[in-house]
Amino acid sequence: MKRYTRIGVIVGLIGLGVVAWALFRPELLWIDARVNESAPQATSPVSATSPASAAGVLATGRFHGVAHKSMGTAAIHQLADGRRVLRLTEFETSNGPDVHVYLVAADDAADSATVTRAGFVELGALKGNIGDQNYELPASIDLGRYRAVTIWCKRFSVNFATAPLMSASGAVSSTTSTQEGGQS
Repeated sequence: MKRYTRIGVIVGLIGLGVVAWALFRPELLWIDARVNESAPQATSPVSATSPASAAGVLATGRFHGVAHKSMGTAAIHQLADGRRVLRLTEFETSNGPDVHVYLVAADDAADSATVTRAGFVELGALKGNIGDQNYELPASIDLGRYRAVTIWCKRFSVNFATAPLMSASGAVSSTTSTQEGGQS
């Protein structure tokens, strides 16, 4: 009987180890995912009668680490064709499982509770924990409400880093929209 007990314990420990690995993905702590996307470009020229506003940078902010050391710049670009794109440059943070990019309805998010309490819009999975990358913003996003960019680990509900956004005038100006994509 002792032999079967030992085998059962060994099989149980191996099974537990596999489950723990699948949940925590510890190898991601040591493997960097590098990305180097070029700056966003308009897909088609704007005509003289187009309602799109002038192309340029609408807002920028520097990342500060929350749960993980992070650095880089977040900038929202208005393209000539009217689209808006979030661009992360000189970006670096820790890698992790299930990490995403959020716009947060707060001036800053110094903790994880602020993100969930204020509400957010997900822009997509983080493409890499190091390097320049672009995320297209939904047309309905009100930049007057969503004033920070957060790098969020969905699996553990943890705010890795946040970049508070500021326009040249000192605050993100409101972009009127008929619907907002906020979640909480």
